[in-house]
Amino acid sequence: MTANAAPGQDQTVSFARQSHAAHGFALDRVTIGALFVSVFSENLGKGAYNPVGYADLINPITAFHAAWAAPVQAMTEISLGILLILGLLTRPAAFVAFLFLTSLWVSEWGTAWIWELLVPVLASLGLAVGRAGRAWGIDAWLSQRRPSSPWW
Repeated sequence: MTANAAPGQDQTVSFARQSHAAHGFALDRVTIGALFVSVFSENLGKGAYNPVGYADLINPITAFHAAWAAPVQAMTEISLGILLILGLLTRPAAFVAFLFLTSLWVSEWGTAWIWELLVPVLASLGLAVGRAGRAWGIDAWLSQRRPSSPWW
């Protein structure tokens, strides 16, 4: 697919015609999506998405919000993971991932290695800016119908 194709030109998505950067973005997108699915699965197995388990996971000061925060975090992680892996609504999903991971990163200042979350934070922002769903994703198909849409 060519991003600069004029109306009426063939916009067939071809793996061979995609740029190396598009493949790199797609690899990053799938990796960040897999990170979210993996963290969701790990936390689910540890019982971190029920109020008691979530309260143990987060700072005791904010534990009184665990009853609603645990399921919200679970849905956020699995939803972002699936959307990013599929390359569906990649730009908004990646931007939400950027905001979500930034909030986690800020909450861990002084308690964790600074790069632990900073890399996926910035990678998520790059995915949103770079329209990463247009390679190896459903967004590539959607962009054929509406190439100027900001959603993909």
